[in-house]
Amino acid sequence: MWHFGIVAGAVVLTGCNQEQTASSQARTSVAEVRGSRIESKPVLSNETAKAETDLKNASSKELSTPPAASVAAIVSNPPPPQPASPAREAGDPPTVGFDKLASFTYDMPDESLGKPETVRTNAPTQIPKTVLALDKQRVALSGFMLPLKVEGGLVTELLLMKDQSMCCYGAVPKITEWVSVKMTTKGIKPVMDQPVTLHGQLKVGEIRENGFLVGIYAMDGEKMIGPLDL
Repeated sequence: MWHFGIVAGAVVLTGCNQEQTASSQARTSVAEVRGSRIESKPVLSNETAKAETDLKNASSKELSTPPAASVAAIVSNPPPPQPASPAREAGDPPTVGFDKLASFTYDMPDESLGKPETVRTNAPTQIPKTVLALDKQRVALSGFMLPLKVEGGLVTELLLMKDQSMCCYGAVPKITEWVSVKMTTKGIKPVMDQPVTLHGQLKVGEIRENGFLVGIYAMDGEKMIGPLDL
C-alpha cells in the first residue's frame, strides 16, 4: 500500500513540474515575441566621424551649385528685353502727369440757381500754385484719348483723360481728370484703349461755354507720341 502512495505522489510531483516548465516556456516565448534586442550604437572613431561630416558637406555643396550646363544655357539664352518707352528727343517739353493735375479737389459751383455768368466762383484759390504755374507752358501729357471731332479720318478735337472710366464704363470723371485738346495740325490718328502722349501748350483756368463751366484744363496740341506700334 505504501508503494502505491509513493508512486502516486511521484506522479503528482512530476505533473506539477511539467506544468511549471510549460508556464515558464510560455512566458519566455511571449517575452521573445514582444521584446526586441537592444543593440548598442557603435562608437565612431574621430577619423570616421570626420569622414562622414565631409561627405555630408560635399553632398550639400553639389545640390546648391547649379550644373555648368544650366549656367551656360542661361547665359546664352537671356530673357527677352522689356519694351521701352518712346525715346525723348532734344527739345521735348517736360512731362506732366495726372498725378499732379488731379492731386487736389475742385468744388464745382452750383450753376443751377441762376444764369451761369452770375455765379461767383473761387477757382483761382482752389487750384494750387504749383499747378497754376503750368499755365501757358509746353508740356508732355499722357492719357487716354476720347475723340470729339474727326475730320478725314483724323482726330482734331479730343479729351485726354486720366483713365478709361468714362470711355468704357460711362462714369463721370472729376473735372481735374481730363484736358480738352484742340490740335493745331491737321489732326492725329485715333487711338483707343491705349495711353498716348501729347505735346502742346497747356492752359490752366476755368473754361466756359455759353457761360457754363466745362473744364479747367485745355491744350493746344502739337503732336502725338505713341503708342509704340505707331
